[in-house]
Amino acid sequence: MMLTLEHLNAASAADFVALLDGTYEHSPWIAERAAAARPFQSLAHLKHQLARVVREAAPDEQLGLIRAHPELAGKAMVSKSLTAESTNEQSKAGLTDCTHEEFARIQQLNADYNAKFGWPFILAVRGPRGQGLPRAEIIATFARRLAGHPDFERAECLRNIHRIAEVRLNDKFGVVPALGDQVWDWAEALAVHSDPGFKEQGQLTVTYLTEAHRACAAQLRQWMLECGFDEVRIDALSNVVGIYHGTGDKRLLTGSHFDTVRNGGKYDGRLGILVPMACVRELHRQQRRLPFGLEVVGFAEEEGQRFKAAFLGSGALIGRFKPAWLDERDAEGISMREAMLAAGLPATLEAINALQRDPAQYLGFVEVHIEQGPVLNEMDLPLGVVTSINGNVRYLCEVTGMASHAGTTPMDRRRDAAAAVAELILYVEQRAASVPNVVGTVGMLQVPAGSINVIPGRCLFSLDLRATTNAARDALDADVQAELRRICERRGLHWTLTQTESASAAPSDPAWQQRWEAVVAGLGLPVHRMPSGAGHDAMKLHEAMPQAMLFLRGANSGISHNPLESITNDDAQLCVRAFQGLLESL
Repeated sequence: MMLTLEHLNAASAADFVALLDGTYEHSPWIAERAAAARPFQSLAHLKHQLARVVREAAPDEQLGLIRAHPELAGKAMVSKSLTAESTNEQSKAGLTDCTHEEFARIQQLNADYNAKFGWPFILAVRGPRGQGLPRAEIIATFARRLAGHPDFERAECLRNIHRIAEVRLNDKFGVVPALGDQVWDWAEALAVHSDPGFKEQGQLTVTYLTEAHRACAAQLRQWMLECGFDEVRIDALSNVVGIYHGTGDKRLLTGSHFDTVRNGGKYDGRLGILVPMACVRELHRQQRRLPFGLEVVGFAEEEGQRFKAAFLGSGALIGRFKPAWLDERDAEGISMREAMLAAGLPATLEAINALQRDPAQYLGFVEVHIEQGPVLNEMDLPLGVVTSINGNVRYLCEVTGMASHAGTTPMDRRRDAAAAVAELILYVEQRAASVPNVVGTVGMLQVPAGSINVIPGRCLFSLDLRATTNAARDALDADVQAELRRICERRGLHWTLTQTESASAAPSDPAWQQRWEAVVAGLGLPVHRMPSGAGHDAMKLHEAMPQAMLFLRGANSGISHNPLESITNDDAQLCVRAFQGLLESL
């Protein structure tokens, strides 16, 4: 008989622990402490409370939990002394069918890992979809994490233990996250399209109007039609637009981008298209109409990877397409206009300008997006409500001194450009860290024609300054420029700054933010409010209509713009349910 929340909530303390036996390997203390949080509003609520108990436990207890788990393909598997749950998981991942070479490799990794960290390697081998990871991926992950820092690796083991527990709870409750599976499967299928030179290496890269990009647009259009959208089109910029009519005149606008950075991940942007698609599919299956229409846009370009222009898709919807962009050329010398014509697009300003939406016809714009950071992952929270999208300012900079002999120039007579920039980097780090939700980064650093025995005469570097408000961003900008001036004057150096980008902060509309908060709370999850350090299409739509965003936790410590970018089907399920809740709240 499948377990139910009603049964769990009504059980005695002892029965509660017995019912959850096997969820966390040989660690009944977790269920014992979580029982006090009853009644559980939802399975997500139960999962979070169990994770909270572990997070609040003493370090020795956490370590004991990690050590309670068996090695992958280890002695316990060979001797058939694993728990039933571990046996099921390791067999689903094919670890019981390792080749001799695979088994030997895993045994060596087990030995090396234990020698370095003092606890067994923990990986949720059922994987993000719950079906089992390929052995090759398990071995590659094992080898990658062996190089990690002990503090990080310990936390990563606990996160994987929570995923193991989540899958086991699904089995106990007979829960299949079908909507999350659909989103996950769509993302996998879309990721087969990749630009030449990257696809051959198994890397995902989709830049504006390449063959892979056009294939993605065609696939999204087909899926939207299958989901039951009333109108689907690919517009003059290759945005994919799906409309599900409501009984009223206004629409809710949503969506995100389907282009990627080079060698990127499968969920950045794309999640914000696939989640509302799943919602429309369910509405269509139920033959339901809302009091408003739903317009889902797969924006053709946001990343600025092929041409020196970003937010092309969302920018056009608010009338911010710059005519000069049509003459921008890519690395192969192809202009944007030429690329558009080759893709069968009109490549005229008249057609592009016609894409501008009338804000009066829309309730607002909402976007769901993978967090692209570690915060939700570290807090064991699947969802977070965005309070503001950070404004930013970027510069390409140069400091000029005097190149001279490294051996013959005394230390007090040097004009070292690189040393000055090093000072500035530390200042940026300290100044940004002194204010909440402010960040500063020097991401590029170069000494042109540098030599091991020459004092750097020139140093080129970048500056990326971000904050949740324009005032905080501008204050950081002013302080960094003032410090650069002081450093260069003290050292007798010259400096230049060339601004390459400036974007205003986009605070979430209070009413829409509160709607996201309400649906997250309704799922039985704590409401965590957080800024977005990355830019999103929502920050462009913010210029024309109210907007608010919902973040979904990323696996692998939230890494993004990277092949390791990942989500689970359970988290995707919660994201779809949150979006459904938002629609119902209107």
